[in-house]
Amino acid sequence: MPKPIPDDEDEDDAVETSTPAAVAEFAAIAWSSDIDGADGKTGADLINALVKRLPNSPGVYRMMNAAGDVLYVGKARSLKKRVTAYAQGRYHTNRIGRMVRDTASMEFVVTRTEIEALLLEANLIKRLRPRFNVLMRDDKSFPYILITNDGLAPGIFKHRGARSRKGDYFGPFASAGAVGRTINALQRAFLLRSCTDSMFESRTRPCLLYQIKRCSAPCTGEISDAGYAELVKEAKDFLSGRSQKVKEEISQAMQQASEALDFERAAVHRDRLSALSHVQSHQGINPQSLEEADVFAIHQDGGQSCIEVFFFRTGQNWGNRAYFPKADPSLEPGEVLGAFLAQFYDDKPCPRLILLSHAIEDQDLLAEALGTRAGRKVTIAVPVRGERKDLVGHAMQNAREALGRRLAETSTQARLLTGLADTFGLEAVPRRIEVYDNSHIMGTNAVGAMIVAGADGFVKNQYRKFNIRSQTITPGDDFGMMREVMQRRFSRLVREAGDAPEDVAGEPDDLVNDDAFPQWPDLILIDGGQGQMSAVRAMLDELGVADKVTAIGVAKGVDRDAGRERFFLAGREPFMLPPRDPVLYFVQRLRDEAHRFAIGSHRARRKKEMTRNPLDEIDGIGPARKRALLHHFGSAKAVSRAALADLKAVDGVSEALAKQIYDHFHERG
Repeated sequence: MPKPIPDDEDEDDAVETSTPAAVAEFAAIAWSSDIDGADGKTGADLINALVKRLPNSPGVYRMMNAAGDVLYVGKARSLKKRVTAYAQGRYHTNRIGRMVRDTASMEFVVTRTEIEALLLEANLIKRLRPRFNVLMRDDKSFPYILITNDGLAPGIFKHRGARSRKGDYFGPFASAGAVGRTINALQRAFLLRSCTDSMFESRTRPCLLYQIKRCSAPCTGEISDAGYAELVKEAKDFLSGRSQKVKEEISQAMQQASEALDFERAAVHRDRLSALSHVQSHQGINPQSLEEADVFAIHQDGGQSCIEVFFFRTGQNWGNRAYFPKADPSLEPGEVLGAFLAQFYDDKPCPRLILLSHAIEDQDLLAEALGTRAGRKVTIAVPVRGERKDLVGHAMQNAREALGRRLAETSTQARLLTGLADTFGLEAVPRRIEVYDNSHIMGTNAVGAMIVAGADGFVKNQYRKFNIRSQTITPGDDFGMMREVMQRRFSRLVREAGDAPEDVAGEPDDLVNDDAFPQWPDLILIDGGQGQMSAVRAMLDELGVADKVTAIGVAKGVDRDAGRERFFLAGREPFMLPPRDPVLYFVQRLRDEAHRFAIGSHRARRKKEMTRNPLDEIDGIGPARKRALLHHFGSAKAVSRAALADLKAVDGVSEALAKQIYDHFHERG
């Protein structure tokens, strides 16, 4: 099934809003198969009826089944010639033959150029998730380094998600750890601030980072505005690929300071050079002649594909990540890699150079399209010798090893899921398992947690946490907390996904869409005993879903020892598994992951509660007034002790608001 369109928007609107500005304007000429001569026809007959009206122009086509689900999205230099090929019935693989037979309607978009068609195709594939296309299976965003530019002295921060804050973004990095290490070294090299805006505005003297030479303290004027702006410029130049130029300038400044016998200033420049050398040498393989490039290598085995991506910026390795795209096993490596690349760069900045392990179709066209989007030349190449060939070889080795690990893990996971079904008498091997746990301290900051596992292991983008909201639950009442979690989880599931779907029988493994991961669980595990299970079953009965989900309680053993767990399942007496049973270890691992996630969520909520500013509790105090108060008094504690006349003297604080602030703190006693 393709990724569903939200209820409040139709398909065309959804496509338009998700289309980048660079391609949105050329979706001007579009039409569907709902024309004379096509009604009631399917498959090759439908396509034959449509090709008579198609132009010899570039564009994008969508093939859909009778239910309206998008089966395939493709681009063409000539829509007429490309779509005609589907109707001829020759040289079709089983996959394409089935796709043609299932086609009940088609939609077309004419574009001005083939480049526009390629960009629109990639965007639609990522948006609609057609089952017969090669699909990226990873939605996790990449972390970036952000140097802000929003009025205050620019700071350097780790950033992930929407780019809503003004500033310059540098990346992508493969992991948050790589970002953290790089920022740590850049702070020593460029002395940029990393504090929050509120802390920056409220400082009256430099913080510890200034003392250990990790910040130049622009907050208290220890460096001039012009001097700090020069540091910011050097940092941006370094992250933009001009690292050698920056190092030469710092080296010259060090030499000049030394010749002027200003050895203290020379030592500062020396330390900055050392930090830059560190950031360019500490992250594994670092090419000597490559400033900016992404390296892609693909390996296929066991009907699966693995694409390993390495990121190189400023002459350093910014990490790597493995992808396992959903693709038909009959596709060649170059076909999978080419389809993957267009989707990969749909929402990411691309470097000036892209190195590949295999040649891809439309290689020059893709390079031109990416260059058009980036506003500069982009080169795509398959190196045959030298250092670049070695880099691709290293990426290939990583792809081979990553796929080997995945195949081994998948095989093991399949055996464990089968054993789980046999042990607990399930009707079928579970495809989605949900595990629930609660975490709190004496009932405070209570959090419920849900983790999800499937055939590929833990599915972390499906994890959910539930901040316990009910005011009627007695603090520490685990049964009441679990009832609230079950009520919120399954009432929303019924509302959004409807009744639990029937199992799809006879679906070929190579055609299963990664979006087919079910929304409804086949099995839920509860960290608790008979009392927890009674609360869960009562809530499932109340919601009318008790017969659609198998629930099992996992109670800790005597003395809370692992290996002596008791299991509670409807229709059976509580039982234990043999101490060395692999299924027991598997269940323990699921429960431990739920416990880890619950504890982490609870700690995050508790930390937020502990660090919450008392000013946040006062109606009418927004970010601007809070900054003004903190800047005037220095701290929230000083605000709480201020006299009414002093509060009135703060810019932006009216007499009524000053009285409200004063009463808020003094009513508390």
